[in-house]
Amino acid sequence: MTAFLLLGVFSVCVAIGTPIGTSMCLASICTLFTTGMGFAMVPYNYYASLSKFLLLAIPFFILSGNIMEKANISEKLINFAQSFVGHIKGGLGMVCVIVACFFAAISGSGPATVAALGSIVIPAMIAVGYKPGDASALMATAGGIGIIIPPSISFVVYTSLVGISTGTQFMAGVIPGLVMGAALVVASLWVTRKSDLKRLPKASAKVRALAFKDAFWGLMMPVIILGGIYGGIFTPTEAAAVSAVYGLFVGVCIYRTLRAKELLAVVIDSGRQAGAIMWNMGNAGLMAWVMTVSGISATITHLLESVVNGHTLVFLLIANILVLIAGCFIDGNSIMYIFVPIFMPIATALGVDLYHLGVVLVMNVAIGQVTPPVGCNLFVACGIGGIQVADIVRPVVPYIIASTIALLIVTLVPGVSTLLPTLLG
Repeated sequence: MTAFLLLGVFSVCVAIGTPIGTSMCLASICTLFTTGMGFAMVPYNYYASLSKFLLLAIPFFILSGNIMEKANISEKLINFAQSFVGHIKGGLGMVCVIVACFFAAISGSGPATVAALGSIVIPAMIAVGYKPGDASALMATAGGIGIIIPPSISFVVYTSLVGISTGTQFMAGVIPGLVMGAALVVASLWVTRKSDLKRLPKASAKVRALAFKDAFWGLMMPVIILGGIYGGIFTPTEAAAVSAVYGLFVGVCIYRTLRAKELLAVVIDSGRQAGAIMWNMGNAGLMAWVMTVSGISATITHLLESVVNGHTLVFLLIANILVLIAGCFIDGNSIMYIFVPIFMPIATALGVDLYHLGVVLVMNVAIGQVTPPVGCNLFVACGIGGIQVADIVRPVVPYIIASTIALLIVTLVPGVSTLLPTLLG
């Protein structure tokens, strides 16, 4: 009865257009009130969900990505990638994915990656012959790489729940992110194989060298962040703060594109984004607690254990299906709070590598960012491309299929995730 009430209120709230975080809050409060469980633990639960030192990395990574966006680093990265592959047919599609991988190592957020790159890449793709729907769909899907290649806000949330090394989890996401990028490049070339696309002039060695020089400071951002973490110089949270300071230095002193009045707007916007994420996470933590104390989580876990029956592959496939479906309606960080406590006991019992599980879950979340009706990347890309969501639903299908194939490869071959942690750990 409690499960039907909780999920019923949540479903109704989502159906009438209530924001996800508020829907989880209302569902939890209604359940607590109706079952007589009381509200005494609500403030303590919010505090327990959010008062973790590791989670300080989230607002800093958001601030860092926004600063680098305002510093026009995205444009310089695009020019750099374009100088190498822009002359190939479908080259701008490749540029879209390549630069998304680069910017993923700066922002840690899918929507931020789409917003930073889309305003430049989507019009450029349309200008050489891409259909607006195809260009927006590719950009939206490529933006999902932003939460797979480190640093990743979703990985920060996952490791804070599981209690494993964030640096090692970051390392585990590198190769899977590149695998998804490669899958999207292949899908883009296949989609445009019959299109009459214009080719850009082939850049000379001198032009490529100048493009590299111009993009150098942006390319150094992931080197500083990841090098500092893996070199033991600072923690992931400290790395997030260092990246924000470095972005400020590059924007003000190197590129000189960031002014004081713009910086204030960046800080306010970053605070707004961080607040929205924390609101969702706090409510997801509350909903997860209600599910735990009411026995819903234990019931689901026991049901999954009986279905899985000791088969690791079956467990991973079921986890993929559940999270893919949830990704159509719930944001990624909320998914972590709700599903990780359910999956953890089963994964531990089966001997599933927790870093591999983290990568699988986050790749599902990345795909969820482009699956209607709540695919946040879709809405950002549609706004930039000047199209309606209905215009992007069909063009995004090949890219969702390509991303799902990449997900299956990573799911079936754990070594894709564990290779770098094993070699460098």
